[in-house]
Amino acid sequence: MIRKFEPKDTKRVMQIWLDSNTEAHDFIPGDYWLSQYQSVQEQLLQADIYVYEQGGKIWGFVGMTGDYLAGIFVDKRRRSTGIGKSLLACIKKIYPSFSLHVYQKNRRATDFYLREGLSIVSEGTDEDTTEADYTMAWTKGSH
Repeated sequence: MIRKFEPKDTKRVMQIWLDSNTEAHDFIPGDYWLSQYQSVQEQLLQADIYVYEQGGKIWGFVGMTGDYLAGIFVDKRRRSTGIGKSLLACIKKIYPSFSLHVYQKNRRATDFYLREGLSIVSEGTDEDTTEADYTMAWTKGSH
């Protein structure tokens, strides 16, 4: 089931965020993600977060800030089971268009977004990590 984030979800959501980032972005030092932890936790309260819950446990979440998709994160034990696709489908129903950034080295995520109908609109460099990234976008009716 997908539902709106509640403050009681913070610890689990942040655990998934940290684990997912360190695993998916092994080309970025792990201490970078630790240094971002507090800031991201504060940003949760400003964003629209939807969690995927099953059996009373949160297995993934998606975060939106305006029309920017800040990320889809799924517990590693449940990746490739449709949770990310379900979370993205939820966002597509709510938002008529959105964009996101994804590291070019994160082929799994890039391929997922392309498969789900997003398009690469530009290439750039993440200022914080100096890693190459893509800006990707989706508009209702475009795919």
